[in-house]
Amino acid sequence: MILNAHSYYSLRYGTFSIHELADAAVAHGYDALALTDINNSTGVLDFVKACFERGIKPVAGMEFRENDRLLYIALARNNQGFSEINELLTEHNLSGKALPRRPDFSHTYVIYPYGSTERKTLRDHEYIGIRPGEISKILFDLNRDKYIMLHAVAHKSGKDFEVHKKLRAVDKIMLLSQLEASDMAGPGDYFMSVDELLATYERVPELIVNTRRLIDDCSFEFDFKTIKNKKHFTGSAYEDKLLLEKLACDGMQERYGKHHAEAEKRVRKELEIIEQLGFSSYFLITWDIVRYSMQKGYYHVGRGSGANSVVAYCLRITDVCPIELNLYFERFLNPKRTNPPDIDIDYSWKDRDDVLRYIFDRYGKKHTALLGAMSTFQDRAIIRELGKVHGLPKDDIDRLIRDPQSELNKSELCKEVLQYFKAIENFPNVRSIHAGGVLISEEPLSHYCALDLPPKGLPTIQFDMHVAEDIGFEKLDVLSQRGIGHIKDATILIKQNQGIDVDFRDVETFKKDAKTRELLKSANTIGSFYIESPAMRGLLSKLQCDNYITLVAASSIIRPGVAKSGMMKEYIYRHHHQDSYDVIHPVMKEHLSETYGVMVYQEDVIKVGHYFGGLDLADADALRRMMSGKYRHMQQLEEISKKFYAHCDAMNYPRAISEKVWMQMESFAGFSFNKAHSASYAVESYQSLYLKAHFPLEFMVAVVNNFGGFYRTRVYINELRKAGGHVHLPCVNHSTYLTTLYGRDVYLGFVHVKSLEQQVSETLLEERRKNGPYLGLEDFILRTGISLEQLRILIRVNAFDFTGKNKPSLLWEAHLVYNKDRIREASTVTMFEPEKIDWQLPEVSISQIEQAYDEMELLEFLVSCSEFDLLKTSFRGQCKTRELMQYVGQTVKMVGAYVTEKTLRTSHGERMAFGTFIDDEDQYFDTVHFPKSLREYPFKGKGVYLILAKVTEEFGFPSLIVEKMAPLPVKGDKRYE
Repeated sequence: MILNAHSYYSLRYGTFSIHELADAAVAHGYDALALTDINNSTGVLDFVKACFERGIKPVAGMEFRENDRLLYIALARNNQGFSEINELLTEHNLSGKALPRRPDFSHTYVIYPYGSTERKTLRDHEYIGIRPGEISKILFDLNRDKYIMLHAVAHKSGKDFEVHKKLRAVDKIMLLSQLEASDMAGPGDYFMSVDELLATYERVPELIVNTRRLIDDCSFEFDFKTIKNKKHFTGSAYEDKLLLEKLACDGMQERYGKHHAEAEKRVRKELEIIEQLGFSSYFLITWDIVRYSMQKGYYHVGRGSGANSVVAYCLRITDVCPIELNLYFERFLNPKRTNPPDIDIDYSWKDRDDVLRYIFDRYGKKHTALLGAMSTFQDRAIIRELGKVHGLPKDDIDRLIRDPQSELNKSELCKEVLQYFKAIENFPNVRSIHAGGVLISEEPLSHYCALDLPPKGLPTIQFDMHVAEDIGFEKLDVLSQRGIGHIKDATILIKQNQGIDVDFRDVETFKKDAKTRELLKSANTIGSFYIESPAMRGLLSKLQCDNYITLVAASSIIRPGVAKSGMMKEYIYRHHHQDSYDVIHPVMKEHLSETYGVMVYQEDVIKVGHYFGGLDLADADALRRMMSGKYRHMQQLEEISKKFYAHCDAMNYPRAISEKVWMQMESFAGFSFNKAHSASYAVESYQSLYLKAHFPLEFMVAVVNNFGGFYRTRVYINELRKAGGHVHLPCVNHSTYLTTLYGRDVYLGFVHVKSLEQQVSETLLEERRKNGPYLGLEDFILRTGISLEQLRILIRVNAFDFTGKNKPSLLWEAHLVYNKDRIREASTVTMFEPEKIDWQLPEVSISQIEQAYDEMELLEFLVSCSEFDLLKTSFRGQCKTRELMQYVGQTVKMVGAYVTEKTLRTSHGERMAFGTFIDDEDQYFDTVHFPKSLREYPFKGKGVYLILAKVTEEFGFPSLIVEKMAPLPVKGDKRYE
């Protein structure tokens, strides 16, 4: 009998979760409930499922609002009505058209607020809702056939109304004291019992009858088990089966040759399971997308659990051979697996948009959408928002976040902020977009939800991956990744600069290449995909990794969970002592022999859960998913835990061993990769490394031009120098918008020049393309019409170095050329070149220091000198990075330029950090900053630091435990002294 209930998907309005709403309806005696969230249907299918589970009738609906003004409430009479509601909101969201004042529905009831519509104009499916406070207005109205009960539910009673008010203030970006009644739900908009509700409307019994009749006429059926994706690629399941078989067999011959018994066996087995589970069209659609992208010359990486499939490998969806790595298909797809599989396809950030456009055009905009996501209220953001609506000063808010227990946080306002912190934690805040999920449905997507159109985006469904999975969708992930841009752009540059064609898919050659393996072993991996971070370079060095299989393992054990469990260190030890290590239980050695009895991959959770813990494969896979954060039915975890320990007890395993195994699974699985995923990353790492080993300049220019990587641009510029490149400042005659390479000469692109307008860059490049190089400064000014302000930037960054004149002289000349009369004359010249004037200018010079400061201001990194050249001191450290192993156990003074830092919290909640620096020989070294040292000697941004530290070593890799640290003073810019 409640026709207007809100969940917390009425963003920053409702306070009930879907399950709380359904539970409350049951607790208050209702046998039916309508969910009508504001301008969205995000929660409807979850709501329907929750109601079915509790034995009450769900009514699907929506509350349509224009800003805060209620227009009407729509209730679906059936599934067609739900589609109508979704189509109306989708049309509004995608087109920007205003919502109609009288929607044209055929299978939907519409309820208008009292006073907004003339009763006599109402059609059969339209009603006027009467709130409890409006009953007196219709007592003398004898004709009540178009009135119904409309009690709203938005919050729980009492304290929860305060939560609602705070959410409304956050939404309105105003102080709590500024809220008006029209901004909020009413204090009485909470669940009252059925008896209370009927008693409230007993003076107008016709409304009770009308409401019951309306609810009785509504129904909603939904099959949560059937697959909702596009059923057929060709037109029928049989034709899909034949096409997939043909493509797989043709691809098998290309990948493995004509006779390969193991491949034939795997392909036959996989095709049977794919057909049995109805996923032929899923594979064919993925193949079709990859085929399109390959025809366009786009490079892709197929990864995720889909890389376990030989069929996917034969279709060239992936480039990882499952047979080589002993990847089992059942990890991706098996008859007992209850959740959908997924294939991730990565593209360059430059190519992904076109691939998505193809998908939407090929499969239809009514059937295709990006997958939504939900940003929730979390951590410090909650305190910040609550602090604002209470009017707390910024300093007080910062202190509440930094030190909640401070004595200064004892005011009533501060206490209230902290009190309500937990109340809205994890509440939905903003609908957003999943990183790469795409849905392609058999039925129009309006059958399931409405769509949004985010800024600069594509139509996006309003629910997230968890709902999609629960209702039977398999998402396809089409992601962008800058590492792929590095590889593709490097091959183009190699062709342009050296005339060499590189087949970046020839991974088998790359794996065997001696120079590539040497780079890997020496951890000289900066710029290379996924293996360039300080932590990864340290791990590669400790492992002395020089082969693909070890790199696959390293790509997973670097993840936080493995390190947290202590198993990363144990893996490294066992890697170097393969004949002399002990395992916690023989099952580990038997089933994890490839990784020395250490759980490294997500699949290892399945193996250990099954063979050690006695779980069946379905429970073991569910356990893996729960621990990897991809499962939201966490109540099942406790049940599986009981089964695990019951089996261990039955097998007489010591309790301590059982608990240790469970702890290891629990601690690492949430952050580890599956083996196929790690293998896909390792393939891309090898491609990057090969290019760096043989074409370092082209590769590093590609890294710079893709603006992606672990480090800032200045680190990659330094790598260009180390590789023998001659790095030049931007030049109006040689540079383009991006960085360019001519032989060994690298010209920085105009994109790196701060405050230089893109239009100026485009104009000067187009003019140069049409009429050739610029002859000098005056020629440049007259041909481009550049403003003096923008010209000064180009002069200061040394873009006119080709003239042979220094910057002060060029600035003088610029001001002389910008004589108003001369500019006026220049603007009218069309046929004749202006007479060149030989300006007589005073002699002025510029120092290296002044040049360096200009570069730091305009580029944010140095080109003409190094950071060490700016130091007042000539001291460069007691030792160099290459000598650190000679000083293990000793305290040394090192001098290093700051590269990066990573801060984290200890188990006691204190901040500590890991740092990376580079010495004056361009060699990197790593530092550890424990809490006491970090508090007393914190990082202070970029610069060169003097570091007092103790040298430690682990598996042949040195690092510094910092005791003291401070930035060294630099020479000043005399122009500003």
